[in-house]
Amino acid sequence: MNKFIGLSVLSGALAAGLVIPVTGLVDLGTQKMAESVESLPQELKTEPLQIRSRILASDGTVIATLFEQNRVPVPLNRISVVMRRAIVAIEDSRFYEHGALDAKGTMRALIRNQTEGSVQQGGSSITQQYVKMSLVEKARTAEERAAATAVTYQRKLTELRYAIALEKELSKDQILERYLNLANFGDGTYGVQAAAQHYFGTTAAKLNLPQAALLAGLVKNPTGYDPTNNVKRAKDRRDLVLRRMQELGLISAKQAGDAIRTPVFNPKKMQKIPNGCAGSRYPFYCAYVVSKLLQNPALGPTPKHREHYLKTGGLTVTTSLDRRIQAAAQASINEHTKPRDTAVAAITVIEPGTGVVKAMVQSKPYGNGKNQTAYNYNVEKSYPGGYGGFQNGSTMKAFTIAAAIEKGLPLDYRINSPQQIDLSNKPFRTCKGWTKDPDYKPRNSTTSGNLTMVEAAKASTNTYFLQLSQRTGLCAPATIAAKLGMYNAQALGPLDQVVSFTLGVGYVTPLMLSNAYATFAARGKYCTPILVTAIQDKARKPISTPGRSCRQAISPQVADGVNRVLSAVMEPGGTGGRLNFGNWDLAGKTGTIQDNEAVWYAGYAPNLAAASVVADANLPYTNLMYGHTLDGRDIADPTGSGTAGPLWKTTMQRALPGMPVRRFTAPPAKMLGGQNKPPAEDSRAR
Repeated sequence: MNKFIGLSVLSGALAAGLVIPVTGLVDLGTQKMAESVESLPQELKTEPLQIRSRILASDGTVIATLFEQNRVPVPLNRISVVMRRAIVAIEDSRFYEHGALDAKGTMRALIRNQTEGSVQQGGSSITQQYVKMSLVEKARTAEERAAATAVTYQRKLTELRYAIALEKELSKDQILERYLNLANFGDGTYGVQAAAQHYFGTTAAKLNLPQAALLAGLVKNPTGYDPTNNVKRAKDRRDLVLRRMQELGLISAKQAGDAIRTPVFNPKKMQKIPNGCAGSRYPFYCAYVVSKLLQNPALGPTPKHREHYLKTGGLTVTTSLDRRIQAAAQASINEHTKPRDTAVAAITVIEPGTGVVKAMVQSKPYGNGKNQTAYNYNVEKSYPGGYGGFQNGSTMKAFTIAAAIEKGLPLDYRINSPQQIDLSNKPFRTCKGWTKDPDYKPRNSTTSGNLTMVEAAKASTNTYFLQLSQRTGLCAPATIAAKLGMYNAQALGPLDQVVSFTLGVGYVTPLMLSNAYATFAARGKYCTPILVTAIQDKARKPISTPGRSCRQAISPQVADGVNRVLSAVMEPGGTGGRLNFGNWDLAGKTGTIQDNEAVWYAGYAPNLAAASVVADANLPYTNLMYGHTLDGRDIADPTGSGTAGPLWKTTMQRALPGMPVRRFTAPPAKMLGGQNKPPAEDSRAR
């Protein structure tokens, strides 16, 4: 009698899609079951589909995809008819005939379940399956996932009530479209479009009969029927779908036979979509872009929220990466270095006047294996992959030059610059007072004598620039350097104002230095480095992102003066003389730190600026001349011009062609020569 009551209640609920063991109904009781059904919610609140996001180069080329679920939603009219028929045939052949519940299928499953004493068949309609998948998708905890998949009458009742409401709200085609875009198709693919791309290298719109049958068969058990796991099981399941389609009259016996004889899939046509930056062609650049995206509040209130949105929101992120210039920099790295070298090399290229980061390359490839690294040697230590720079030596002299010009010193300003000077306990003015070094006796490694600013820059004469910074004070060059984006890339704070400031201070990066020098090329206009140029959501609506941010950091005339001085560096006899080429206006500066632990070349044309570094990246740092290799050979000339310079030159030689030839603006005549009077200074600095 109890079983009869349970079946009667079930028949009243069949329109709602209930499939549970009869024993469950008997135990529940008629009145209690009615109350349970009435108390269930009716409106299914679904989560937005997780959609993979793309990161693009400036020309629109995809350089990386990011996802938690590899999915690309498509409307039903972009899914082949044969795919729609295949999934309906195997999962719910009467889908277009019944309501939320297939009564015949449910009763068949019920009888089987009662016979076996447990749930052996589900009998769920496509609508019910979609409800279940949606509830699983919404689950955020293990408990919620368990509840969404539990083999209980409560769960089936919940699905039932949701399914009824869904069929009132949506058409059958709308439900089928949602189903095909939500379903798991195995091997990390979600939705029919991603599955078509992955297994067959095609689109959902172009799926043929055997392909559609394979994908339709996967939904029931995405792992078990995954052809990359077990081809035989996948073929058996696919062939079952084909025979079911023939049985339903959807295809002929010949069509079924021809499809059954077709190979399951061609592994050579599979398209494995790399997930994340590690699989990108430009992994270091990509990872740095992602670090910047995670700082953008428009993507969410916290980095965790932003990361989730970035991987699930279907975003299109356009970057500044110029693939032609990136290729030029990569070719230079390939020509002058090898991954097995003990020294590392890196170079960043930036467009003056915009801050657009065109290229970012280094000698060690991405990875955790031998001769690989996860560190980006081009950027600051603001995220786990940022290395945090190297000491940059005499490239800092450019800021002392700018400070001297700003204070009115002409380019022919002479200082007697002997081979060695004693600056022990000599006071240098800082922004907050005074500093000194108790024991400091610097030497020149190049030309000494009574030199002008141009001559001293050309030879990179240390004793000249130390005395020049004594005259300007340390605050002025430090302030200019800060205005041009220079800071300590390790500590992420200001550069220290120390006596040796002009010979190198703190840790800086190729990105930072190339952008500072780009400011000189842009006649004093500083622009914040920009890598992300646009973000669009899945509806192609723009999302706020920091755009170009430029300001006049130093006067155009001061920049013109710096350009004139640094152009002399690249003239015959200058430390960068052998790096000059073509008909371009070029300027630059070498940098070699104490004991040759790192060497630099930073230089620019009006169109492009770049900074290259070769360094020891292993603590404790050691002299590059001893025991270090570059391009597979011992480093014989660990200098800015001899080691880092060729990387810069080859990059620029390949990057500049095709760009208009532009010239530096000549500085005012009075800047070229004057009274040669030193600026007013405190007596303690003399």
